[in-house]
Amino acid sequence: MGFADFFKKKSSGNVAKDRLKMVLVSDRSNCSPEIMEQIKNDIIGVLSKYVEIDLEGLDIKIEQTESEGTNGMVPALFANIPIKDMKHAKKGK
Repeated sequence: MGFADFFKKKSSGNVAKDRLKMVLVSDRSNCSPEIMEQIKNDIIGVLSKYVEIDLEGLDIKIEQTESEGTNGMVPALFANIPIKDMKHAKKGK
């Protein structure tokens, strides 16, 4: 599955599930769904330069977590990004 597969049509159930996840994440992190989607797309775009990603297993979320310092609870980005294959650099560059 390449970057072009990212634009593949999803079933309505999968779209609804993804939207619900984004709403829950944005609610927990005080981050709008649009910003979360931009973050996700940016991460996919950058990583796709170097690796082939399994987009079906992709899970990116922001959760509240305990800070190691004295800040109390802080937002943290958690990403589970299954990698299918490494892309090899072209020789001569």
